[in-house]
Amino acid sequence: MGVPPQHYGNPLAEQKALAAGRAIVDLSDRGVLTVTGPDRLSWLDSLTSQAVSKLAPGESAETLLLDPSGHIEHAMRLVDDGVSTWLLVDATERKPLAAWLDRMRFTLRVEVADRSEDFVTVGTLGASVSAAAPNGVPLDWADPWGSVVAGGHQYAQAEPHPGTEWTYHEVLVDREADLSSFEAAGTLALEALRIAAWRPRLTTEADVKAIPHEFDWLRSAVHLAKGCYRGQETVAKVHNLGHPPRRLVMLHLDGSDGVLPERGAEVRLDENVVGAITSVALHYELGPIALALIKRNVDPAATLVVDVDGLAVAATQETIVPTDAGAEANVPKLPRLGAVKRA
Repeated sequence: MGVPPQHYGNPLAEQKALAAGRAIVDLSDRGVLTVTGPDRLSWLDSLTSQAVSKLAPGESAETLLLDPSGHIEHAMRLVDDGVSTWLLVDATERKPLAAWLDRMRFTLRVEVADRSEDFVTVGTLGASVSAAAPNGVPLDWADPWGSVVAGGHQYAQAEPHPGTEWTYHEVLVDREADLSSFEAAGTLALEALRIAAWRPRLTTEADVKAIPHEFDWLRSAVHLAKGCYRGQETVAKVHNLGHPPRRLVMLHLDGSDGVLPERGAEVRLDENVVGAITSVALHYELGPIALALIKRNVDPAATLVVDVDGLAVAATQETIVPTDAGAEANVPKLPRLGAVKRA
């Protein structure tokens, strides 16, 4: 386990190679967990937001573990090989998620193991990497972000959605695998392409208050018609009757000063702080771009300002989650008591 390189000397050229399917990204700091046993899929289905009880060997899925109030605690990328379900997670999730799952086994026929020391995660947008297959099924996770999954919902109204060109895979390979035949791209290249695809990531976009609706994550990681799971009430209530309090936007930053904000930099409208930067990158075609989580009622046409070392950098919005996201049930509001006038 180590810290993968951010770049190998030319981040923009690495982006191009990665986008063209020629390069791979070292993600060796990512966690790899397994859940083994005959109850593994029904158990994960009962705990998380996605319907995975019938996940077929080789099939990929994404699911979220929510707290009882619907806040996101963990995001998992799943692939099953017929014997084990493999959970690909960000580095900070590895140990706490494994510990939580282990506590939730009770009498079920499941075993949780950390396989992070045995396998390396490699990111690719087309490079053909030979995946490890300890049980005969290649451990190749295909990101479902490219389209709305069964049971999911998309708030974004853009046509075409930038995610349709996001052909991302995470492939598990043995630690001793020889990958020297591939071009190498750093993590900065992957981040830039991810931001351009509007693709949320837990460790960058989410905070302790985050709910899936704010990131359009119902698109790939939530099944709205599945059975009960922790946090489901909030998911259904916000989607059908309410609105998410914040919304994810992509910002096109003024690059005149040649500076990029840090993650967490304040986003302002006039003198009011309305949100914060969650991810930022220099894209090889789009220039400086960022994802930001801002208040729902911010005017989508307003030019925002991001603070960068005392400089006010102008930022124009590209709407991901619209201001009217949610309230899909179209239930009419009842008048407040005393508001009805009688003749």
